[in-house]
Amino acid sequence: MKFRLRPARLILIILLAILLALLSLFLLRPESKVNYITTPVAIRDLEKTVLADGTIEAQKLVSVGAQASGQIKALPISLGDKVQKGQLLAEIDDLTQQNEFKDSQAALKNVQAQRTAKLAALRNNQLSWQRQEMLMRKGVGAQADYDSARATLDATQAEITALDAQIIQAQIAVNTAQVNLAYTKITSPMDGTVVAIPVEAGQTVNAAQSTPTIAKVANLKTMTIQAQISEADVIKVKPGMSVWFTILGDPDKRYQATLRAIEPAPESLSSDTSTSSSSSSSSSSSSSSSSSTAVYYNGLFDVDNPEETLRISMTAQVYILLDTVKNALVVPMTALHNEAGKTQVQVVDDKGDIHARPVTTGISDNVFVQLTSGVIAGEKVIVSQQAGTTGGRSGRPPMGF
Repeated sequence: MKFRLRPARLILIILLAILLALLSLFLLRPESKVNYITTPVAIRDLEKTVLADGTIEAQKLVSVGAQASGQIKALPISLGDKVQKGQLLAEIDDLTQQNEFKDSQAALKNVQAQRTAKLAALRNNQLSWQRQEMLMRKGVGAQADYDSARATLDATQAEITALDAQIIQAQIAVNTAQVNLAYTKITSPMDGTVVAIPVEAGQTVNAAQSTPTIAKVANLKTMTIQAQISEADVIKVKPGMSVWFTILGDPDKRYQATLRAIEPAPESLSSDTSTSSSSSSSSSSSSSSSSSTAVYYNGLFDVDNPEETLRISMTAQVYILLDTVKNALVVPMTALHNEAGKTQVQVVDDKGDIHARPVTTGISDNVFVQLTSGVIAGEKVIVSQQAGTTGGRSGRPPMGF
């Protein structure tokens, strides 16, 4: 006899099988739980700082220009050369200046010779006038001869006075020509290092319209750092505060300094070419643009550079010290929570139980924060949590490391 299932019974069996399968999946699936990452409350020195990007510049940099026009005849320097004050940097062809100097000297000698001749004439005219004066006293002289001798004497004296003025002018011309001749030899105005040479030997320079730069000399023994302080932070800092900075090439070394000055206006002000006669529409546009542009003020400080490790235009990561605490109790900023307006941390005890603990905070360096009450050194606090799975449903989840 052939056994046949009724449709209703078949459907019931299928439903039971599906139910058993779902139940087994639910019972056997891994349990989801949370793994906590903890860190102990540490003791360390903490600094509250203002962070700024800085540029390293030479404390003193001079662009040495040419005051004479002509072809550069000699350029006996190279980049990086150490030079002393008065040392020759370049020499311009001085033929024109030499000729002008010699011409002015000749003109001076000519005027001096004329004066010598007039002095001889003056002595002769003075004797002639004295003879006429003697004859007039004796009553045998002519008035016309006397007057003529006197006039000749006065004219000669006037000519000598004029020649004296011409000699002064000629001497000035000689001095000027001598200075112009000296301008053809360009010397260093200070001790330092040659950091730029924008010209080449054989090049012609023209000093008539502007002063061409021959070389740039810098004192690299002391460097100035220009730190760009944002408008949000500039009100927090003042001259005299301690500063330290690092450079990209040696990020582990701190260079210590003291903030010397804060420029009263942003750097953009010096390059502002707008005029007060701008229309209201352009003024409105400028105001809108200014409001969306970050404003920075230069903080200046100096640092010794005896080995010349620091170079011009290097980037510096600058930290201006606002406050510091020695041996502070600190935790990462991520450990803090705010519950009902109170700052708390979650402390994990030796049994793995979690307790919310209200704390009082001190200064922060934006990574760690000082806790002045609520915890003790060595206690573990939760800094983050990770979702995880486990194969069983029993046991306490690990509480971090």
